[in-house]
Amino acid sequence: MRKFQKYFAAAMSAAMVAGLAAVPAQAEEAKGSVYYLNFKPEQGEDWEALAKLYTEQTGVEVNVLTAASGTYESTLKSEMAKDEAPTLFQVNGPVGLATWKDYCYDLKDSELYTHLKSDDFALKDGDSVYGIAYVIETYGIIYNKALLADYCALDGAVIADASEITSFDTLKAVADDIQARKDELGVDGAFASAGMDSSSDWRFKTHLANLPIYYEYQADGIGSTDAIKGTYLDNYKAIWDLYITDATCEPTMLAGMTGEDAAAEFALGTAVFYQNGTWAYGDITGNEVADEDLGMLPIFIGVEGEENQGLCTGSENYWCVNGKASEEDIQATLDFLNWVVTSDEGRNSLAKDMGFATPFDTFTEEYVAANPLLDAANEYIDAGKTSVAWCFTTMPSENWKNGVGSALLEYAQGTGEWDAVVTAFVDGWATEVAATATAE
Repeated sequence: MRKFQKYFAAAMSAAMVAGLAAVPAQAEEAKGSVYYLNFKPEQGEDWEALAKLYTEQTGVEVNVLTAASGTYESTLKSEMAKDEAPTLFQVNGPVGLATWKDYCYDLKDSELYTHLKSDDFALKDGDSVYGIAYVIETYGIIYNKALLADYCALDGAVIADASEITSFDTLKAVADDIQARKDELGVDGAFASAGMDSSSDWRFKTHLANLPIYYEYQADGIGSTDAIKGTYLDNYKAIWDLYITDATCEPTMLAGMTGEDAAAEFALGTAVFYQNGTWAYGDITGNEVADEDLGMLPIFIGVEGEENQGLCTGSENYWCVNGKASEEDIQATLDFLNWVVTSDEGRNSLAKDMGFATPFDTFTEEYVAANPLLDAANEYIDAGKTSVAWCFTTMPSENWKNGVGSALLEYAQGTGEWDAVVTAFVDGWATEVAATATAE
């Protein structure tokens, strides 16, 4: 994966900048309107502010509805059934596109598409472009450099420096020792709580589950499958066991733990490690952990060669324009999107307010997010580590994820066996693929 915050050497001419930031011609007529169904709750207020600003400048009405965490697909289905359906929505990748392709306007001739750095960030079918990624994100195991340094300074510490953590075995040895000496270190646990309510369970039933899928795809030389084998589910179990035992709370409490709980535990310095991504910076900064103390490790699961593994980098956020909307609303939506990625206001909002690394050539040096987690991600790319692809966009359905999540929770609580996770993962995959095929 190329470095996604690459600086451009050549400055844009003043005339080009003026052209990019021009108010759309639509401002004179104010035809059509925009209705955006936003996927990211953490950026809901930012989108509302940006929509209001655009309306003030152009007279074009832009409404934003933000789906609650974990409810986007159901909200999208509900809203699309209404007379006033979203003109702008999101899909998470190829599986999402397969569901909503009939609603997707072809963006190949749009101004937005001309600003995309690479087709790697487009959802295409032949020459048609049905979705365009607007944010490139990275996740892994965020860690507190200061706390880990304090641990390394303890007598008998397993490692002398964080750079020695290059495998699951070392990660586990360090986490086990931190957990055993948590009082000495002044923390509540090595890992922040692996909450399994809807605001947090996606970190494990989707993002963590990506690792065994990624390595199976790598081993089999494929990019998707109708029949996952579960080759690396023992590795999935090993990292999940680590998360729920070397933690700030007992596994029996996970059903009631939230994403906010985990973020707070890490931000307040009561946990050393926290699985999440670059988007979590806003939840962390300004608390007990200084920006310079934020680092990120790959999610090691005990696979051969993982010392060369980087972080998980990709996107599940693809803009799609509703092709069933009126011509006026489609054009209004295209104009709005172009303004978002070319105007000073739009670029500042995406980069500075929302903290996004974007795949558009309009985001020059002055429009780069200040986010130490993005810097950490780039360090792995610069070091030549192999980024882990976001294979979870090939997961067959939200129902599959929910089945895996429920089994993970039952296992963690001691009310279920690991075999149930395997069944949900492997058999559930086949069942959901078959159900989708039947529905088509």
